[in-house]
Amino acid sequence: MKRSFSLWMLALAVPLSALAQGKDAKPAAPAAATARPEAGVNWEGQLLRATGAGAPDMKASNPAQARLGAERAAKMDAFRNLLEQAKGVQISAGRTVGDAMASEEIRGRVEGVIRGFKIVNKRYYSDSGVEMDVEVPLSALTSALGASADTPIEVNTQGARKYTGLVVDARALEVKPVLALRLLDGAGKPVYGPEALSAEARKSTGVAAWFKSLEEAQKSPLVGEKPLVVKAAQLQGSDLVLAEEALKKLAEANASFLADGRVAIVTQ
Repeated sequence: MKRSFSLWMLALAVPLSALAQGKDAKPAAPAAATARPEAGVNWEGQLLRATGAGAPDMKASNPAQARLGAERAAKMDAFRNLLEQAKGVQISAGRTVGDAMASEEIRGRVEGVIRGFKIVNKRYYSDSGVEMDVEVPLSALTSALGASADTPIEVNTQGARKYTGLVVDARALEVKPVLALRLLDGAGKPVYGPEALSAEARKSTGVAAWFKSLEEAQKSPLVGEKPLVVKAAQLQGSDLVLAEEALKKLAEANASFLADGRVAIVTQ
């Protein structure tokens, strides 16, 4: 009986891939070349990221079952970590996703979105423990928060499509990334925000990506090959007031790209 137990423990240290191939293997270790993504909000890529860890089930009847138990535990840990990250995401000035989750309906939708996370990487360890990196698009969070009750923002869709997206230079302002960004005119009227998005864009794109470099923003696939670049003149809460020249250019352009969420904000 002691011999069987020792063999089982030894097998736990062998990667499942090697067992499946019938090869001898050394204890597993995570690949050195695999970079672990930083947990939290990636505003440029519009992603929410976290890592979950799980220990093997030592009561399992075989090594494969033990590692499956570790993966289940890692998934549960990843869900909890993602949910905590999501709660801290700013929707607008002074309001977070956690605040919105005071509503049972919104809480259920947000948790549903988090449970649908994508696993982007796994690391197996010599003790049969597992770590996994997971992510959720910020657009999914925006969608889970529900449609705004405000009046829809209509954008100009007439004329030739001269521009493929919008880049707003807000480097002169102390702006912080938020989910529900709004662009305003001088009178405080919204010219862009969540209310301008199409139903499809709300699910797949979100309101805006945020960059620390104007060059990076202009090269982003989100805004396409020929984005319209304008300047923000003022910050109101988390909303950006566009300069008069910017408003004129936007009003004269076919701004179909706004309904697609093809907007990038430069913060530094």
